Amino acid sequence: METSTMFIKKHLKERPMFKGIIFDSDGVLVNSMPYHAKAWVEVFAEYDIEVTEEEIYEIEGSNHVGVINIFFGRAGRTPESGIYTEILEKKRAHFLENNRAEAFEGMYECLSSLKDDFKLAVASGADRTIVTSLMNKFYPGIFDIIISGEDVENGKPDPEPYEKAIEKLGLRKEECLVVENAPLGVESAKNAGVFCVGIPTYLDEKKLHEADIVVKNHAELIDYLTDLSDNIA
Repeated sequence: METSTMFIKKHLKERPMFKGIIFDSDGVLVNSMPYHAKAWVEVFAEYDIEVTEEEIYEIEGSNHVGVINIFFGRAGRTPESGIYTEILEKKRAHFLENNRAEAFEGMYECLSSLKDDFKLAVASGADRTIVTSLMNKFYPGIFDIIISGEDVENGKPDPEPYEKAIEKLGLRKEECLVVENAPLGVESAKNAGVFCVGIPTYLDEKKLHEADIVVKNHAELIDYLTDLSDNIA
């Protein structure tokens, strides 16, 4: 892991040319995790399971099945099969009712310019309704592929979300780059054998230590992505 501007510039010159960029959505494209976390806390409370927002940030990227299994397991309980859909629907309703998410400044303009040079995809642990609504609102017409938490059997940190995105983009893993803000997401990208750029939106950058590069903030991420495009001969 490296954060220096000098290393990033050196990397841009030495890395093979990327053809695709795959983004996590929450915390990378949209500032939405506070509303996801609040929704999860409220829904788990209905099942007498106490969860903090910080705990949700720690396991960000997992799909709803993974989240439910984690917190039921910590409570010493086993979720019944029918409860997954029930909890998902409640969590979705909480999120959509209270959501005030916004796109991170400059990201739409950055991705609009990247479309000329790269295939672009989203691989999110959130459910399809939420992911598509946010992308349609803030990034209309930008992405070639959107993978939601409902599109995979195994959520992050399993490699399946990124492997599926790569397959649908019609590229090889070495031709793709992932942008992630969550530890499980970074782990998923690395398990898929993909180069990963981390951005510490909600957690300390040390928690993203498995990423190949960690940028400081969205302004530095935009500079990095712009330089990637500029380095295409």
